[in-house]
Amino acid sequence: MDILDHIVTLLEKAGAERYGMEAVSQLEHALQCAMHAERTGSSPALITACLLHDIGHLVGDGDEGLAEQGVDAGHESVAADWLERYFPEAVVAPVRLHVDAKRYLCRAEPAYWAGLSQASQTSLELQGGIYSPEEAAAFMAQPHAADAVMLRRWDDAAKTPKLKTPDLDHYRPVMVAALKTAA
Repeated sequence: MDILDHIVTLLEKAGAERYGMEAVSQLEHALQCAMHAERTGSSPALITACLLHDIGHLVGDGDEGLAEQGVDAGHESVAADWLERYFPEAVVAPVRLHVDAKRYLCRAEPAYWAGLSQASQTSLELQGGIYSPEEAAAFMAQPHAADAVMLRRWDDAAKTPKLKTPDLDHYRPVMVAALKTAA
């Protein structure tokens, strides 16, 4: 099975279930996040990162219910580690950094925390809490941090029940454009 077929199957099957404590499925969340990025004219790499940023919840044994038990499964690292075999750093880094981007935004924009869903507020504490000013500065100094912040904003906006989005077939050519090229 080709990697894109595998990704589509993961999102369609495992992703059809509810997304943690949110009112959307993992698939709905992924499609909404990618749609927000696409509507701004983002690159195929950033759109793909948005589509796949939470795939760490679905690969391996998954992590359903762990956050509710007070366990941070590190889904961002699981996803990035899995994706880096197939996609370049422009896809992988924003995925790896999207949780840190939430921690950064809570420091940079004091009102940001209040706008998070209850599930995101709860998971933030498990993920290390709000950054200190020094941690926030160090975060923004990393390559792809700005893309991770954009992904994070779209991630937060991608939780609308029954929102009409393009389907996975629409994003297949975008993912193809973002794949690593053979050396």
